[in-house]
Amino acid sequence: MYLTRRAFLFSAVKKPLSIGGIRFGVETNGRSKRRYLHIHGNETTARDVLKEHLKTFKGVYYFVESQKRNVAVGECLIDPNRMFTAAGARKSLERFNREKSAAQIDAALALLEKDRDSFVRAVTPPKGGLSIAMHNNSEGYSIKDELPISDKSHVPDEANPRDFMLVTNEADYEKIAKGRFNACLQKTVRTDDGSFSVLANSRAIRYVNIEAALGNFEKQKAMIGFLEQVLR
Repeated sequence: MYLTRRAFLFSAVKKPLSIGGIRFGVETNGRSKRRYLHIHGNETTARDVLKEHLKTFKGVYYFVESQKRNVAVGECLIDPNRMFTAAGARKSLERFNREKSAAQIDAALALLEKDRDSFVRAVTPPKGGLSIAMHNNSEGYSIKDELPISDKSHVPDEANPRDFMLVTNEADYEKIAKGRFNACLQKTVRTDDGSFSVLANSRAIRYVNIEAALGNFEKQKAMIGFLEQVLR
């Protein structure tokens, strides 16, 4: 049976990508300079929004193969959004593995170091492209936590501070800030926490993190839809 071109594009699922044993499923829809990242397995609304989004919008989509927030690296656990720099990875490993030995933590760091360059190359968009990460949050975290370390902010939706976008490129931020969604610009790296936003800033990668309250599917869907309209 022959596939239509559209069916072929959706069927072209790449082999899983991994870093330190952390596996990511890779799905593609056509050719695009957009890269989409779902990195915390327990943030199920973000995953569901991205799964629906890829049916319509071209790009390469990366989904962590886990149902939990923290994942195993060797004999340790790490927050996968803290593995993009060596310094940040060490902080995360030391935080979540207080009962582990220094040798076990060093071994986990070595596993990440071995794969980090190839992993980052894979998830980084080509020149001029855009990286979009999808995250969900729970009570206790909102744009209010980011404002003190942001260069600019736009908070038209004060009643829903947990729904916001974190942007590293100023030109992208200025376009987003004309809209109805909360946003903050962080183009100045103040602390290396190992997150993808820190990596993006250090390498001048256009990056937007779309945060929404867990379970708020329609709001997060509207946010990424808005982003597709205003950023090219």
